Amino acid sequence: MSIPDRNNPYSFDEYRKARDSYQFLADDEFLHSVIRTYAPGLSQTAKQDLDRFDKRISNEWRRIADVVGQPENAPRMRHFDAYQNRIDRIERPGEGLRMEKEIYAEAMFADDADPWTTFIKIFLLTELGEAGIGCAHCCTGGLVMILDAYGEGENLAAINEHMKHGRDGDFGIASQFLSEIQGGSDVSANLVEAAPQPDGSYRIYGTKFFCSAAHADYAIITAKPTDSNKVGAFVVPSWLPGDKDREKRNGYRIEKLKHKLGTRELPTAEITYDGAEAYPVGDLERGLANIVGIVLAHSRFITGISAGGTLIRMAREAEQYAQWRTAFGVTIKDFGLVARQLQDVRLAARRTTAASFKLQREIMRVKGLPGETPYPPQTAAKAAFGLRLMIMLQKMVACDDAAHYSEVAMSVLGANGLMEDFSALPRMYRDTVVLAGAWEGPRNLLLTRIFLDIQTQADSYPSDLLVSDLLPGTSQERAQTLSEELAIVLKHGSLLGTDDLTLELSRRWDQWCADFVHAYQDEALQAVTG
Repeated sequence: MSIPDRNNPYSFDEYRKARDSYQFLADDEFLHSVIRTYAPGLSQTAKQDLDRFDKRISNEWRRIADVVGQPENAPRMRHFDAYQNRIDRIERPGEGLRMEKEIYAEAMFADDADPWTTFIKIFLLTELGEAGIGCAHCCTGGLVMILDAYGEGENLAAINEHMKHGRDGDFGIASQFLSEIQGGSDVSANLVEAAPQPDGSYRIYGTKFFCSAAHADYAIITAKPTDSNKVGAFVVPSWLPGDKDREKRNGYRIEKLKHKLGTRELPTAEITYDGAEAYPVGDLERGLANIVGIVLAHSRFITGISAGGTLIRMAREAEQYAQWRTAFGVTIKDFGLVARQLQDVRLAARRTTAASFKLQREIMRVKGLPGETPYPPQTAAKAAFGLRLMIMLQKMVACDDAAHYSEVAMSVLGANGLMEDFSALPRMYRDTVVLAGAWEGPRNLLLTRIFLDIQTQADSYPSDLLVSDLLPGTSQERAQTLSEELAIVLKHGSLLGTDDLTLELSRRWDQWCADFVHAYQDEALQAVTG
């Protein structure tokens, strides 16, 4: 029992020192094991580059992310300057702008960037949470990819070069604006118009309703050409040449910034186009397909990665706290119920991370990138289909897991776990809720899309073969159970309707997807841990 002491000497300094001196990569033996398993060919130069990056992100960038994440530092709008000129300036903290410039200067999307080095850097970035960086950095990668595939003409080539290699040390930042007020997922119902011009450019008219990374230099958007019901893809510069310094935007206005539950450092806006100059990307008849197949697929992949990075940090900081904090004379890590919680969060973090690295290896094999053995022609189509499914499945299940287990991790810290100024955990938890609930497709949309894709391919790619191909190392009993359950749901034919059977099979389909992803993740983790 203690006696009163009006000058309570209790201090969190020891815990804070352990937490804040931790190196995200250098001190994480599990992450080293994952890299040895899935990227064993990293060169010494790549390792030195990652060590340099690790020092910056674990120290100064981690600190800045915590600062810009405080509510008082959220982005603000200034619509007019002192002379009543419309400028729609998005004001963000200076430290965050400096960090953004330094991270983009890493040139992760350059033509000569090593794919594994870029991937590992992006994974480490996700340990910061959104931080005003994550969404735009992801969108920049997606725009580079679609321009590499379909970006023709001088304007698009210059934009791509700006994002890849910079311009006098300044690197282009991208965003993607698809949603309109009538809905985000039903892009074919969009009404924004693209009016063709004699020089081959277009003028954009209409309003986009959820525009994240509204501070970006470029946006890839969907719009319908005049008198067409086809959705095309267009790149809209935020400023035309020479206008950025004058704060004269390219034929559009930012109506307002959104007040979101999470990712608050990320400015999300409502934007109205009134003749913005834009450049078409690829065949406008296939604009939606190209955006879904390249840009959204990349965004979903990166969103799934973020779940692993978030959980890795959540698990680590909860464990650091539990190893230090005592209650009733016992270190709280030694309470069985706390130990179980830590074990659950650790498992979620590790299985999600291992699966992310496995998917990166699959992406490299399907694309035939250097460093991984490409799939032979006779299996390439099935491998690409399986990869598409797993990216959607991983995004959906991993993000939901991240939201749940982040809440568990915060609870280990008790009331301190809820304090925005005590640790990054509440901020990162709010980010996970946003990523799970809406970013790149809410759960119901992805469940429907995955169901339809498997159903469409069922004749050429039977469900039992799909399961065995994606889970080659899973026990026969587990794989058979998953295969049989999938067959039952597919046999129903449709998940439309509100009758009792459809509702029951919808529940079973939701559960099947979670079980299937966890089996895939467990297999990926088993390859790491042996």
